[in-house]
Amino acid sequence: MSAEQRLLALGLQLPGSSAPAGNYVAAVQSGALLFLSGKAPSAIDGRLPKGRLGREFDTEQGYQLARSACIELLATLRKELGSLDRVARVVDLHGSLNTTPDFEDHARVLDGASDLLAEVFGAAGLHARSVVGVASLRLGVPLTLKAVVEMHPGSSPQG
Repeated sequence: MSAEQRLLALGLQLPGSSAPAGNYVAAVQSGALLFLSGKAPSAIDGRLPKGRLGREFDTEQGYQLARSACIELLATLRKELGSLDRVARVVDLHGSLNTTPDFEDHARVLDGASDLLAEVFGAAGLHARSVVGVASLRLGVPLTLKAVVEMHPGSSPQG
């Protein structure tokens, strides 16, 4: 089953890809690698989620927020490549979490994104990753994700 077919089977519809929030681009290609800029979770009832993990959001809510931010990454990926089927593998995932100093469930929160990548891409969605807790993030969002993916030979962003 292809990544696009898995996405349909999961009942997920990707939003339109949001524009960069500053002077940068959504993705940069280097060889067969595509580096995706950071994405925050989707708006809930028209409002961007704001707050810290360990205060406004617990671990399970963080898991869902990471899944939401991963959906935003997938939307950017589809916009750049035209189809998720052009992804050979997810290479790396990085999460920055806006946390209280005593929050310790970073890995479990980022599993929200990692689990989704495995659901959509199968074995090709298994990746290296890192996650850090930070004192603040732009606009007070609870987390951001960025990723590196490998494209199938001959693939390139649609530009």
